[in-house]
Amino acid sequence: MSDRAMTSAKDGISSGTGAIKTATENPAQTTTDFLHMPTVRAALPFVNGGLAGMTATAVIQPVDMIKVRLQLAGEGVKTGPKPTPISVTREVLAAGKVLDLYTGLSAGLLRQAVYTTARIGFFDTFMKGLTTAAEARDARIGFKERAAAGLTAGGLAAMLGNPADLALIRMQSDGLKPVAQRANYKSVVDALIRIPRNEGVLALWSGCFPTVVRAMALNFGQLAFFSEAKTRLKDTSLSSRTQTLTASAVAGFFASFFSLPFDFVKTRLQKQTRNADGTLPYKGMFDAFRKVAKDEGLLRFYRGFTTYYVRIAPHAMVTLIVADYLGFVTK
Repeated sequence: MSDRAMTSAKDGISSGTGAIKTATENPAQTTTDFLHMPTVRAALPFVNGGLAGMTATAVIQPVDMIKVRLQLAGEGVKTGPKPTPISVTREVLAAGKVLDLYTGLSAGLLRQAVYTTARIGFFDTFMKGLTTAAEARDARIGFKERAAAGLTAGGLAAMLGNPADLALIRMQSDGLKPVAQRANYKSVVDALIRIPRNEGVLALWSGCFPTVVRAMALNFGQLAFFSEAKTRLKDTSLSSRTQTLTASAVAGFFASFFSLPFDFVKTRLQKQTRNADGTLPYKGMFDAFRKVAKDEGLLRFYRGFTTYYVRIAPHAMVTLIVADYLGFVTK
């Protein structure tokens, strides 16, 4: 080995030893230095968003399960019994399958790992870029810019997360089918393998259009209104925690109101499978809107609004609060 190589190796060992010594003596400074690396700073919004979304999903999953069952009840019929969140919950519990309320949790967590990681990561990244551009013009960003960032982030994230979202719907609706027709998916991985194998790869993007529109509507309501509400509450006497909770509740309401009709149609499209003659109940988003409005009535699109809000608002609150906290500790 040449003298130059020997010297280089010694320098490497010396610098490595020095880095370990520094980390041992001052771990806080080492953590701060790591968090401020350019690549880490760029990745943090995505990592924080994914962790926040997965935490919220673990808490809210039973409500989401009930919401899906409500949306699929009475399909194609305008009259008849109207299920309620309580009646659906009783039905599940009466069957002695409490854990059915957590059906599709693995798919829900995977969806959040992809979808919420992307949507909050993209939103924060877009907002930082817009803020920097506005400050360069000695201006401030407004609701229009927040709305654009929310809509774009939601649309991009929904396209990436559609396969996991479809797997979640299939797993949650499987119990509604006759026993002989059930797929009995073992896990989200099993669903993601069997669906493309039996129906083709593109089946994983069934309902993608309404999913994207729903995500854009939801993010417009959630992220844009959350950011706007926090800005307006900033100068009030409310504590920081109360401001975040209030802004989250406001964001949850508007997210529910704007996105529920699209969520309803998305659920119908992703649940559908081919009939014996090879046809599908709905040809697409607009066909689904037309048939549901004609056969079941316009108000059917808002069936389960309370359940949806109870699912969306806490999920938004937990997601945004955890993301806010993670953003604070990794500042």
